[in-house]
Amino acid sequence: METISQRWAKFALGLNYENIPSAALEEAKRFLLDSVGCAFSALDNKDTQAAYNYIQDLGGKEQATIIGWGTKANLPQATLINSLLVRALDYNDIYWEQDPSHPSDIIPAVLNTGEFMKKNGKEVLVGIIIAYELEMRLCLAAFPGVREIGWHHATLTQLVSPVAAGRMLGLNEKEIVAAIGIGGSSHFTLGGVVAGHLTNMKNAADPFAVEAGVRAALLASKGYTGPVEVFEGKEGLFEVLEKVKWDRDILTKGLGDKFLINQCGYKAFPTEALTHQPITAALEVMQENSIDPKGVTEILVETTTRGADILSDPSKYKPTTKETADHSLPYCIAVVVAKGNVLPSDFEEEALRDPFVWSLLDKIKVVANPEIDALFPKAKRAIVTIKTSKGEFKKQEDFAKGQPERPLSEEELISKFKANSEKKMSPSRMEDIIKATQELENIDEIGKYMELLVSDK
Repeated sequence: METISQRWAKFALGLNYENIPSAALEEAKRFLLDSVGCAFSALDNKDTQAAYNYIQDLGGKEQATIIGWGTKANLPQATLINSLLVRALDYNDIYWEQDPSHPSDIIPAVLNTGEFMKKNGKEVLVGIIIAYELEMRLCLAAFPGVREIGWHHATLTQLVSPVAAGRMLGLNEKEIVAAIGIGGSSHFTLGGVVAGHLTNMKNAADPFAVEAGVRAALLASKGYTGPVEVFEGKEGLFEVLEKVKWDRDILTKGLGDKFLINQCGYKAFPTEALTHQPITAALEVMQENSIDPKGVTEILVETTTRGADILSDPSKYKPTTKETADHSLPYCIAVVVAKGNVLPSDFEEEALRDPFVWSLLDKIKVVANPEIDALFPKAKRAIVTIKTSKGEFKKQEDFAKGQPERPLSEEELISKFKANSEKKMSPSRMEDIIKATQELENIDEIGKYMELLVSDK
């Protein structure tokens, strides 16, 4: 009987551009554009600057382009920094069923290996589709999700990134299976990286798993071997994470017959996923009732037990860093009430000291609602009640803006890209990237596309 790794390898090697529905290909291009914008928005972050300096200090072969800077590094290191750039503002895509994930974190593994191998745009789109399909299937297959028993979703990414990189590197079936085994033996990630007081590792955990996948594929290309039964074998994924009941059919059934990418969502706000429904509800209740922020006396946020636990612990009421603030539900709600939106600029150092926003934090109470828990993860409901001297106003939201139920239009997606990129890119460069991304299938060599992804300001 074939192992799951073998079936994944067959899928990756057998998938052709011509067999992918146009709707899935278009979504792959939309996620690529969104990811590039997120990467440009993070170029001045302290954590990305530190990671870039680390890679520059290491030196080595110049094999792949680093987004924004335009310099080159070896494949794993270029992939690490590019994935970190995509992830750093917590503004890229989100898929959350049993498990949460950001499949676009894996896009740099496709772009950089594709650049190294001189692949064309069609091949890169195939690689992106593979990454989304396998990552999203892993998010569907565990009951409860691995995040619910204390593991970070990088634990899933370590198994997918080697497949996407392996396809781009031209590995054969045996080599991709080995790469999955190598990757899956190296990056089980503790959920504590996103719990309690947050550090730079909140952003870097998944990029490290993406880098590991490229490294695993490169090792496999040299004949290095890894466990063939990393999923179902002795002390493999299924046995070790014994608190999880795995639906193995979800991981392999119908591979290549249907595609999940159109079920993934975009982020309308640069914050942790479970803040989005409360943000949306707060935004709407403020707008619909023309509430004066200065007249707000109390704000009640009802959410999931997990959301209340990880997003409103005591440290989240005194956020002093971007990492804590974008995972702070009280801070995000305070910003919405004070400013009418939540933007990347709200997590810059000066904004984090805004006295009016801080004055609202003490008025915010976050509570777990058991009825909402019963709906999770199918619906991630939030209920926001705002009290003022003129009365009490309430709003319930099940689906945040950007989710498939409330998708971003093409105009909204492009506006987000431009807002993220404008500090580092001229209008003409932005238009060139938009056009090149929308017509990616016509690019003969993806290295030409990578040449566009460089700051010209």
